[in-house]
Amino acid sequence: MARIQLKSVAKRWGSSTAVEPMSLDIADGEFLVLLGPSGCGKTTTMRMVAGLEEPSAGEVWIGERCVNKLEPKDRDVAMVFQSYGLYPNMTVAENIGFPLKIRGLPAAQIEPAVHKAAQQVELMDYLQRRPKELSGGQRQRVALARAIVRQPAVFLMDEPLSNLDAKLRVTMRAHLKHLHHSLGVTTLYVTHDQIEAMTLADRVVVMSRARVQQIGSPQDIYERPANLFVAGFIGSPAMNLVPGSLADGVFSAPGVRIAGFATADNANLVLGVRPEDLGVVPADDPAAAIAAEVFAFELTGDATLVTLKQGNLMVTAKAGKDYRSAMGARVGFSVDAARCHLFDAGTQARIALQGHA
Repeated sequence: MARIQLKSVAKRWGSSTAVEPMSLDIADGEFLVLLGPSGCGKTTTMRMVAGLEEPSAGEVWIGERCVNKLEPKDRDVAMVFQSYGLYPNMTVAENIGFPLKIRGLPAAQIEPAVHKAAQQVELMDYLQRRPKELSGGQRQRVALARAIVRQPAVFLMDEPLSNLDAKLRVTMRAHLKHLHHSLGVTTLYVTHDQIEAMTLADRVVVMSRARVQQIGSPQDIYERPANLFVAGFIGSPAMNLVPGSLADGVFSAPGVRIAGFATADNANLVLGVRPEDLGVVPADDPAAAIAAEVFAFELTGDATLVTLKQGNLMVTAKAGKDYRSAMGARVGFSVDAARCHLFDAGTQARIALQGHA
């Protein structure tokens, strides 16, 4: 196991910037996720740690060594990619043991190591099969076992679950969570899937347009988004974002009025509120901050999503799974100001509110 440090690391290709200068300190044994949309720089950052890309500036440290000049094979890292990269002519056991074979270890040492790694990902019954005989989830577990068998100081995982269907992704997330708990190996994980980030990470680094937007625990990022990008990117369904203004403690927008804010007046704000923090009430209820016709009504199994459309604004609330409404019916949403966020529309930064954490 090893600590990873990025010290003002940046990556440029000519006039194009892939990663703006960033500094990260990933603790020994930590599971850190780089999260963001395609092209934000997260994979390039991981590749600089792996040695597959050379930083344009800054230093990469793994443990007590600056590894900028070290080849990937000398960095004591194991990578798991989106593509499984298995050898089709080899059995599962041979695929898992291949890293040890090319190191020159004798078969007497390789076999028990392979069995131990296979047990950790529940593949003991498949050791003599070939990759074509396996499901996608089983192939990904072979790739994980091949990384585990090396006993690296660091795991680097680049979108390892993106080729799997939704059910398999849930299963593999559980495997990854359990493996990290069992092995305690420092892990840098890249994904665009915020559910993976929220469920797997000790800390999340949210990136956009080559810059770090926020670093924190999944709970911190969900409950206290640093800016509008993070607010809109984290959460499913996404946070409702409503442009408007604040005067005398009351937020106003066309068809929307929410009282109870303790902050300075501002004519150029965006209010953010998550769907689960809205209550569905009758349209004529005095508590209704917005009232309109139901634009969409979606049953998700564990909840019901109700969307209202007011002019160009659409707002979604998450109601109980038994809630029912007709399309076009007029309903209202109530909201507590204490559950809302305010952002400066110019800087896009979150505004600290009295009484908020």
